Formats: sequence, structure tokens, C-alpha cells
Amino acid sequence: MHIRFTKMQGAGNDFVVLDETRGRLGLSTAQYRWLADRHFGVGADQILSVRPSPAPGLDFEYVIHNADGGEVEHCGNGARCFVRYVHEKALSTQNPLRVKVQHGELELRMNPDGRVTVDMGAPVFDLDRVPFNGQGLTAQPLAGFDRWPLALPGGGEALVSVLSMGNPHAVLLVDNVDTAPVLLQGPLIERHERFPRRVNAGFLQIVNRSQVRLRVYERGAGETLACGTGACAAVVAGIRLGLLDARVDVHTHGGVLTIEWHDSPAHDGAVLMTGPATTVFEGEIDVPDLP
Repeated sequence: MHIRFTKMQGAGNDFVVLDETRGRLGLSTAQYRWLADRHFGVGADQILSVRPSPAPGLDFEYVIHNADGGEVEHCGNGARCFVRYVHEKALSTQNPLRVKVQHGELELRMNPDGRVTVDMGAPVFDLDRVPFNGQGLTAQPLAGFDRWPLALPGGGEALVSVLSMGNPHAVLLVDNVDTAPVLLQGPLIERHERFPRRVNAGFLQIVNRSQVRLRVYERGAGETLACGTGACAAVVAGIRLGLLDARVDVHTHGGVLTIEWHDSPAHDGAVLMTGPATTVFEGEIDVPDLP
């Protein structure tokens, strides 16, 4: 199959973007995995598919596949690249845009400075909806927000805050992200038995009440240069733990994301994420027949 693609990145989180507004390509899991392969394919953390509106009031649908070929619920950095893509390709002049993702809808806005703001919706704290199995564990709350002790294979423990930003996240506080055991503990947390759909593991360093540093071991992709939903989850967790203010700059290896969340008694306010989105290059490629 011969296809056209666009390579994009948002704060170093990189994507292959496919235009399916005129028809589905019908790629298999193995073909998504091949496209994401950095040696044999194009190379990306995720594949984004742009599809036509599925319902009145929506401008588009977009579908996300991780580097392992599996479809996932949400990707914040991908959402920013999505809105830049449809504007650059003249697929829409709407601003803001409303789009459908797997488990909901997003509002995306292009700003005058070229950055993109995404209304990421409200965080989810209900453990069954994350999903997370806390049965038999004793929570260790800080400022009223639960932290859960995860026993790790081979010994040791990770104390994590659990929530969903449309996809599951486990956030743990560390003194220094440079020396944090991201590559050791990240895979163990990602596939921990208490997360039936696996989880994104965020390692959060508090610099001050408006600045943090973050590394994320992403579900199905490994450590990435940035993770948009991970940045949102980390800031929300930090606010609920009483450590952060409502507007925070998140410093990742790939760049800075600005997250804003105003907590309320119901904890149901929308999270806003602002950051860069850049087109890297465009091309064509022959995708092999793979089951």
C-alpha cells in the first residue's frame, strides 16, 4: 500500500499523521507498528489518523495508535499537532475545533503566538474508571489526596497518585528526574497487575509552585520526550497534593508545556494545556502487507 504521511512533533513527542478524511486506509496493527518503527518505517511515538466528523457539532474525529500498534484513548501532544495539521492542509478554518476521540470530545484552539491550547476535559479520579484496582492496599493520603503503594516485582515500592486524563496515569514524586529510575521502574509500573489496561508512569519533580520537571514512561511507547496527558495528570496530582498553584510550566526533555487547572470541591474543572506543534517533513512510503 502506497500512502502519504506528515511527520510532526509537539515538544519532542513525535507523530506520523495520516489523512483519512476521504476514506479509511484500513491499516492493521502490524502496519501501524511498522510505520512507527524507527529503523524500518517512518518512526514515531504515535500514529494519528484524521477522519471526518462522525456527528453534528463536531469538526473531525481523530484516532491514535501507539508505537506498539495498539489504539489508545487520548494524546495531548497529538491533539495539538492535529489542529495544526488540519489548518495547514486547509481541511478546516474553524478555530476553535471540536473533535471526537475514543472516549469523548476535545476543543482545540490555535493561538496568535502559534502555540495550541487544548481543553483536555476534567480529570477522572474514580478508580474503577481509571481503571485501577486498589483492593487490599492502604492509601497514604497527602493533603487529602490518596497515594497508593505499589509493590514492584523484584522488590521495592512506588507510591503513586492515580487518575485518568482520558487515559490512565500513575504519578510519583521524585527528588530529581535526572536520577529517577524511569527506565527501571517505568516498565514495571506500566504493566503492573493493578492497572488492567496498563498505565502511563509519570516521574514528577517539584521545582516550585509554578514550575515542575517531568519524565513519563508511556504505555506502549516507552519513555518519550514529552507526554501531554502525562503533563496534565502530573500537574493535577501536584495541585491535589497541595504542592502546586493553578498554572504550571512543565519542563520536559522536549520542551515546555503550560498546564492550567482550577480545582473545585467537586474536582471537575477542565484542564487546559498549551504548547507547541510543528510539522517536521512530509513524504510517501510503501507499507508492506502485514496481517
